[in-house]
Amino acid sequence: MALTTLEFEFKADAPKSIAKEWSHLGVTGSGDLEVLMERKDLGGKTKAKVVTPVVGFDAIWEKMINKFVVENNVGDVSIEINDDNATPIVVYMRLRQALAEANAKEGEQA
Repeated sequence: MALTTLEFEFKADAPKSIAKEWSHLGVTGSGDLEVLMERKDLGGKTKAKVVTPVVGFDAIWEKMINKFVVENNVGDVSIEINDDNATPIVVYMRLRQALAEANAKEGEQA
């Protein structure tokens, strides 16, 4: 199966980074996806890399990730999504879960 790699860059109005250095959520290969978030100095921007077997949905990926970044004021974060045919709502849910985990206090689970 051939994989497509998409790369995007976004900027929220009031960007804030995640509390932890990194966060990982989900499992690729289960008909779902995994999301990795890493805190990085990106001048307030968020960079997203999507690896997916699905072709032709670049604009939907971009719109959905931009919605997540803007609604959650995400900044200075690198996001990697390894997709295994997840629906957009599942992707958005996993992004929100990864963000909650990345901002959970030490010893606390989101």
